[in-house]
Parts: sequence; C-alpha cells; structure tokens
Amino acid sequence: MLPLFAGAALLLVAVILGVVAATSLLVERQRLYALADATAIYASESFDPSLVTREGPRSRAPLSSAVVRTSALEFLARVGDEGVDSLRLESAGTPDGWHAEVSLSSLWSPPVISYFFPDGLRIEVDSRAQTFLR
Repeated sequence: MLPLFAGAALLLVAVILGVVAATSLLVERQRLYALADATAIYASESFDPSLVTREGPRSRAPLSSAVVRTSALEFLARVGDEGVDSLRLESAGTPDGWHAEVSLSSLWSPPVISYFFPDGLRIEVDSRAQTFLR
C-alpha cells in the first residue's frame, strides 16, 4: 500500500508543478505580448508629420523601418525590461510603410526547476500597429 501511495503522491506533485509551470509561462507570454503591443503602438506613432498625406477620407502617415526600429529601442529603454528576463528586440520595421511590426523575445524560467520540465525557454511574440489619423 505504501508504494502505491508514494507513486500517487509523486504523480500529484508532478501535476502540480506542471500546472504551476504552465500558468507561469502563460503569464510571462501575456506580459511580453502587452509590452510588444505597447512598443508597436509607440513605433507606429513615430512618423514625420510633414509627410502625412490625405487619401480620400483618410490620412496616411508613412513610416520607415529605420525610424520604427529607433523608436522601438527608445521605448524599450524608457520603460525598462518591465520585469521580463533577458528582453530582446528581435526585429522592428515596416513591411509596407504604413504599419509598424515589432518582435520581442524573453527568457522564461519555471518557478520550480524539476526533472520534468526544462530550466528555461525563449518566448517570442510579434505585434503590429498602424497609426490612426482622422
């Protein structure tokens, strides 16, 4: 009876550690998404006001990849790493001159390192934003 109880206890501990690790990974990913969204929005607002054009009922603000990258780096320097471990700007630019695309990554480590789970993973998220002018 004792080996059965010990096996069940070990399985229960493994399940609890798995749930804790999965929850931690989800929270870290959501924090990274929020930071990527904020960075993309900030970068999408980095246009030169003298280049704004009117196309029908909408105004357009053209972006350049160099300006988007510089703005993204500036924003990340201002806000810091927001508690995200090993934050890295993977890419920042504009594919079409109208949208800002930002890719961030961070290193996630589980709250409890065990035999069952890796000691860390690199998480990468992408975000895209466009300036809205009236």
